Amino acid sequence: MPTASHLKNSLYFDFRAARRVPETHAWPGLHEHPVVDGGEAAAAAAGTGDAVPVVDVRAPDAAARVARAAEQWGAFLVTGHGVPASLLARVEERIARMFALPAAEKMRAVRAPGEACGYGSPPISSSFSKRMWSEGYTFSPVSLRSDLRRLWPKAGDDYRLFCDVMEEFHKEMRQLADKLLELFLRALGLITGEQIAGVQAERKIGETMTATMHLNWYPRCPDPQRALGLIAHTDSGFFTFVLQNLVPGLQLFRRGPDRWVAVPAVPGAFVVNVGDLFHILTNGRFHSVYHRAVVNRDLDRISLGYFLGPPPHVKVAPLPEAVPRGRSPAYRAVTWPEYMAVRKKAFTTGGSALKMISAAAAAEPDDDVDVHA
Repeated sequence: MPTASHLKNSLYFDFRAARRVPETHAWPGLHEHPVVDGGEAAAAAAGTGDAVPVVDVRAPDAAARVARAAEQWGAFLVTGHGVPASLLARVEERIARMFALPAAEKMRAVRAPGEACGYGSPPISSSFSKRMWSEGYTFSPVSLRSDLRRLWPKAGDDYRLFCDVMEEFHKEMRQLADKLLELFLRALGLITGEQIAGVQAERKIGETMTATMHLNWYPRCPDPQRALGLIAHTDSGFFTFVLQNLVPGLQLFRRGPDRWVAVPAVPGAFVVNVGDLFHILTNGRFHSVYHRAVVNRDLDRISLGYFLGPPPHVKVAPLPEAVPRGRSPAYRAVTWPEYMAVRKKAFTTGGSALKMISAAAAAEPDDDVDVHA
């Protein structure tokens, strides 16, 4: 794979006009591992265990299903969530309209180096010399209207409709995030029946969890075998909900044997990816998932990542309930910004950020608030 360069090129690339994939966007090593279909029917026909788990959050055994999926896959599809299909359709429509804006208008909101929010290539792309076949827009739901004035400085109907839809979506997703967090906590034994055993942990995690939204547009590509929409990586936070249109493209990496599993595009379902900080919080019981996004020759793909994690000052460490009796925690306490710095170093060296902050590493002074203190 290309080596990290940390060079940021904010020049606009016109994907629509491209008749070939230039060397700047051509990724070697994309086909080192086979790709298998993660749909239930395809996996059954092939006699494999590669059907991506599906969890109906209304089911009586939802917590057990979530735990099994997070332990074995680090990802799963969520159904029965209650977010209206009509809202999801409006979200998808507004994302498509935003990325269809003229280049000059989108470039008004381009992310400057070091900025977290705005328009441009995926934030992770600054760590690699090759460019990805995608455009993105990142914003915080709590500052949505001020952030989006960069794109629509005069406000207007498109601005108002976009903000209204995204605020409605954020409200629904925050409720769903709380529901999923409760299922995770039940699986860890922090909630039994109606009793919350780890009330302080539940409050601190649930009440302080922050959200970030990242919109993705993966344009159709003249040679999808050479291009990549999003480089393989793990998410850094607690967990991520992914809304995608009906064009498949998300792939999960599995071992034994090594292969990529294509996540089916299930109408109305969200993909949930476990992130690195949740991996740490659960002492590795619920593991983060290595995933990537590929592109399509004939169809555009749209997705929305709803990322959840701790506030920047909070140190995340394994919950006591997640550490086996008589054993020490596998990871040391770390804040999200500290972890991102380690992750950036891991990209440059080809190492593992999780291994770098394992308990084997030197302990850091615990001056900040602990997420389970």
